[in-house]
Amino acid sequence: MGLNKGKHNVTEIEGVRCTVVETGLSESRALFLKELLVHNHFDVKMELEKGKDGSPLGTYILGVTDLLFNPVIAVYGHRLMRNDGHTVTPAYWNQWQADPDIPYWMVTK
Repeated sequence: MGLNKGKHNVTEIEGVRCTVVETGLSESRALFLKELLVHNHFDVKMELEKGKDGSPLGTYILGVTDLLFNPVIAVYGHRLMRNDGHTVTPAYWNQWQADPDIPYWMVTK
């Protein structure tokens, strides 16, 4: 899902109603976002996604118990902080690797 959709979804994760942060996550991406959100004092819930027949899909769904949380507003509103004290940028949230030699106006991601 990421930052390209601003839709606010609520679902039940681990028996608790949660705002969905992202779905279809790999384990490493889910752990990265979980660590970032826990650092910002959110109660994070994560579980394996299930198919329509109930079988696990191998991807994760991540949510926070704060039903008013919206990741798009949080990132672009500079409301989240990284472990090093800087604010979370869209590039950091999406885990894009930045090339420091390219001027900012030439980046086309």
